[in-house]
Amino acid sequence: MTKLKENHEQRPAHKPPNPIFPIIAGGCSSIVDALLMQPLDVITTRLQLQSDMVIGGHHYTGMLDAFKTMYREEGITSFWKGLVPVLLVDTPRRTIKFLVFEQSKQYFMFGEKHPTPLTYFLAGGSGGMVEAIVQNPFEVVKVSQQASHQPVHTMQMARTIIRNEGFGFRGLYKGMSTTVTRNFIFNAIYFGIYWTVRDATPTYKNAFYDFLRTVAIACAASLFGCVASLPLDAVKTRIQGPQPVPGKIKYRSTFQTLYTISKEEGWTTLYKGLLPVVLRMVPGGAILLIGYEFINKLLVLKFSQ
Repeated sequence: MTKLKENHEQRPAHKPPNPIFPIIAGGCSSIVDALLMQPLDVITTRLQLQSDMVIGGHHYTGMLDAFKTMYREEGITSFWKGLVPVLLVDTPRRTIKFLVFEQSKQYFMFGEKHPTPLTYFLAGGSGGMVEAIVQNPFEVVKVSQQASHQPVHTMQMARTIIRNEGFGFRGLYKGMSTTVTRNFIFNAIYFGIYWTVRDATPTYKNAFYDFLRTVAIACAASLFGCVASLPLDAVKTRIQGPQPVPGKIKYRSTFQTLYTISKEEGWTTLYKGLLPVVLRMVPGGAILLIGYEFINKLLVLKFSQ
């Protein structure tokens, strides 16, 4: 039987790491995650944009139907629609998220020498909120691009949005408050659960078993974060995507859209696309956390001696 090694040794008081390390680690891990998980993100967007109130158009019965229909009618490249804005934004936004998380932990210690669960939750949520400021314009372009059933170049879509709706809260920053709220909830749970459980549970002396322990914790953190934040993700998609009636804004704000969707389509609609979200975010979130931590540790060991 594999013996466990307690994970509660005497540790030096917490101090923020070199800010360059989370920048490099967060950027590298996010690129890998984006390339692998983009197809599920596209399918999720298509499912969330469907409304029973819209007559005609493409209506997918589920994830597999969306996959088969998109492949048959639009080709394999359709699963990477919106990849350019994702790559352009994911590297800097996740870099910023990890940087804010690492550097802000010291402000949420509340007199403790080491981070507490509250520290991780608040620092993670803070990172998510700052991330949203960078992320939102790219999300608007990405959602509009993924909603289109015709090939549309990223820059062409961005120019169209800016020309028709501008840079503000009706244009590239449409749905900003929803994005901030969604990001806070997801990242508070995501970072909070991962680092709290990882610190609280004993480690295995066997490196492979300990890796499996870390993967399981990362997957659980991603899963709980997804389930808690998905309704706001669906709301954000409706606000940022094409409106059901051209020229008429139906989905305006977070609570108004939540109420409208629940009233007209039922609250279960808020969890439309749950399967592809879970399939995309659980392994993707695990890749991101484990990749970040691994690269960050390497940098610390090599350059902090």
